[in-house]
Amino acid sequence: MLKGIPSIISPDMLKVLCEMGHGDELVIGDGNFPGATCAKNSILLRADGHGVPELLEAILKIFPLDTYANPVALMAKMDCDAYLPTPIWDEYKRIIKPYTDKEPEMVERFEFYERAKKTYAVIMTGESALYANVILKKGVVK
Repeated sequence: MLKGIPSIISPDMLKVLCEMGHGDELVIGDGNFPGATCAKNSILLRADGHGVPELLEAILKIFPLDTYANPVALMAKMDCDAYLPTPIWDEYKRIIKPYTDKEPEMVERFEFYERAKKTYAVIMTGESALYANVILKKGVVK
């Protein structure tokens, strides 16, 4: 056991977060995200039974966000889903506020998938909210 590491972060997850360098990206995917497909050339981690908000909060306690680029990207709703409420986005904005002054970048769904295929790692969660996927860009420890 270690002190100061949120218990939701598994040893495998901690290893991956530590291995990542400045500019590397991490996906935290909801339960519908095609994580195994997107992680074919990267690392797939499982956090089944956990939601994205609780994992995002834990990761941001130990994961520096990039200050040179927008460090947070969300999957934008498709036009056909414009009517769907996405209250989880407000929760994400609240969670990231202490760590960046930038608003999350909204990335079109299929562009998000392509970007996800180039990330260092993908964490799959049991999150049931729709459009609850997040990409984080790692910064440097100052």
